[in-house]
Amino acid sequence: MLKKSLSSGFALGLFALSTTLSAAEKPNKQMSAVLDELASKGGKPIETLSAAEARKQPTPADAVHSLMEKKNIKSDTTHVKSEDIQIDGAAGKITARVYRPILTGNASVKTPALPLVVYYHGGGFVIATNDTYDATPRSMAQLTNAIFLSVEYRKAPENKFPAAHDDAFAAYQWALKNAANLGADPKRIAVLGESAGGNLALNVAIKARDAGIQIPLHEVLVYPVAGIDTNTESYRQNAEAKPLNKQMMNWFITNTTSKSSDVNDPRLNLMAADVKGLKPATVITADIDPLRSEGKALADKLEHAGVKTSYRNYKGVTHEFFGMAAVVDEAKDAQKKAADDLKDAFRISSLSGR
Repeated sequence: MLKKSLSSGFALGLFALSTTLSAAEKPNKQMSAVLDELASKGGKPIETLSAAEARKQPTPADAVHSLMEKKNIKSDTTHVKSEDIQIDGAAGKITARVYRPILTGNASVKTPALPLVVYYHGGGFVIATNDTYDATPRSMAQLTNAIFLSVEYRKAPENKFPAAHDDAFAAYQWALKNAANLGADPKRIAVLGESAGGNLALNVAIKARDAGIQIPLHEVLVYPVAGIDTNTESYRQNAEAKPLNKQMMNWFITNTTSKSSDVNDPRLNLMAADVKGLKPATVITADIDPLRSEGKALADKLEHAGVKTSYRNYKGVTHEFFGMAAVVDEAKDAQKKAADDLKDAFRISSLSGR
C-alpha cells in the first residue's frame, strides 16, 4: 500500500526491541553492552502495542542508567541544575525543562547572559518525554555553557500532525520573548533535536525564516527524520537493526498522521523542503541506523542550498547513541563536536554584535 511504503521512511525515535543485526552491521563493544542491557529488560515490540502501552516500555536511556549503576559510573553533569516550567505552546501551556550550567567564579562579578539552545527530544512524535532524553540537554548545557530549554511538545495519536511542529515553533517564539527572563541572551539562540526532534528543529528554523523573525544561529540535527525513501543503502543494511527497525516504522507514521498524503508534506519529508537562507548546521548520524542515508542526504541538501554544514557519521553505534556519553565513547565525541560547533556559532554572533 502507498501509505505503508511511504511511512516506512519515518523511523522515529525509538525504543522497541528488534531482531538480530545483519552480519554486515555489528555494534561495537560499548554499544553492544547497551543493547544487551536493553534486551534484558524484556520490552515488547512497539508495533504490537497501543501508544499508551508503548510509552511504558523500557528505553535505551533505562539501559544506560542500569549499566551506570552496575559499573558504578557516576554522572559527570553535576554542574548543571534543572527545573520544569510552563511555557506557551500552540494550543495552550506545555511543559519545558530549563537546564542551567553552574558557573564558578567571583560572586561579586555580574555573570553575562548565556546563550540559549531550544532542544527537541525524539520518540517518533508518539513516545518519550523530557525525562527519557534528559541526558542530552544536561550534558550539552555543561559542554556549551549555555542554557537549554527542552520542550515537551504534544504527542500523537492524541494530537496528530502537525501538533508537534506547531508546539515546536511556539516554544521557539516563547524562547525569543523570554530569553532574558531565563538569564539568556535573546540574540544568541540555537536549536538542537534528535530523531523526530531533529525534524522539528530544522522545521523551526525554516518557519522562523518564513515568518521573518530571528532565525536560530545554528541547527544541530542528530539522526534526523528527513525523507520517505525506504530503499536507501542504510535501510537495506539496517532493516532489522535495533533499537530501530523497519517493522516498527509504519506504527509511528500511522499514529502520527491523519491521512496518507501527510507523508508528502515538506514538514515531514524534509527532502522536499526549501532550506535556503538558514544559518549553519551540524548533522550527525549513526552507521547502524536506517536513517543514516537520509541524514547524509539532508546534509548534502543543506550544503547545496548554501547552508554551511558539518556532517559526521559514527561507526559502530546505533540510533539513540548520542545521549549515551556516560557509557559510549562515540557519544562523548559526538557531543563534544556538536558543542564545539554551537560555541563557535555563539562566539561569532557575539563578535558581530548580532
